[in-house]
Amino acid sequence: MEYRNLGNSGLKVSALSYGAWVTFGPQMNEEVAAECMHRAYDAGANFFDNAEVYADGVAEEIMGAVLAKSGWDRSSYIVSTKIFWGGEGPNQRGLSRKHIIEGADAALRRFGLDYVDLIFCHRADLHTPVEETVWAMNHVIQQGKAFYWGTSEWPVQRILEACHVARREHLIPPIMEQPQYHLFHRERFEKEYLPLYADHGFGTTIWSPLAGGLLTGKYNDGIPEGTRVELEGYEWLRPRYEGDEPARKIAKVRQLAPVADELGCTLAQLAIAWCLTNPHVSTVITGASRPEQVAENMKAMEVYERLNPEVLERIEEIVDNKPKPEPDWRG
Repeated sequence: MEYRNLGNSGLKVSALSYGAWVTFGPQMNEEVAAECMHRAYDAGANFFDNAEVYADGVAEEIMGAVLAKSGWDRSSYIVSTKIFWGGEGPNQRGLSRKHIIEGADAALRRFGLDYVDLIFCHRADLHTPVEETVWAMNHVIQQGKAFYWGTSEWPVQRILEACHVARREHLIPPIMEQPQYHLFHRERFEKEYLPLYADHGFGTTIWSPLAGGLLTGKYNDGIPEGTRVELEGYEWLRPRYEGDEPARKIAKVRQLAPVADELGCTLAQLAIAWCLTNPHVSTVITGASRPEQVAENMKAMEVYERLNPEVLERIEEIVDNKPKPEPDWRG
């Protein structure tokens, strides 16, 4: 396993990590979750991602129970939570000082931990001043309830505002973003967020490297039985797999298959490995509902080492969606 600095911080995160979204609770119980987490940890993964909204907090309870029984030294792993959707009440969601502090405390109770290593603002809150959110996150860290804070899917201008407030008020600034990033979703990560890497030393913990499974090839012939699309509460995912735009992407997935075959890997391993070639990716959060899937995903590290410039160029020619740089009008 390779370990990368989380941006310009001193924290080392495994290049591949394991997350609880969708799977913990709806698809797997504590026993299966333990098997999956142990497979990831044994492969060198040291980061486990979670959020207060995942299975309405059950995902944090399951992960906490697994960690409590694991026997792992607390310094050997990194745990995250994300705050925004904590309940249905008017003050149980968003990024007010009240919800951030209460949400962090509630997450720690569910985990059974004294602290999380990373805490994210799960989305931007248009109803709360950025300054209030920055002060609240600073408080959480100063209280020892988390070590680093960041954002997830925030517009770049709002992140830059948070950085400005933190520096103006001599507070702890955000140092990481958790954006979606994969072969079919590149514009924000590769273009919009460039100032974050260059000027503010941001790290990233990217999610959905397989485009919700689209890049595995399992949707090439329609939606198979037993997928997350059929889970209660996840019907909103269906448009990602049906219609003209998904069909165009699936056609490209079919073209990527020979590349994977020549490398002796699966399409999933190829897609994950491709994400790792971007130097601004600190860690790729993988998800799996079976231990065998975890083991297969972790083998993407071997594929990453074989992605030479020629292979990467073939992939670019197939997906044909590289974001265009800002025009240089001076020539």
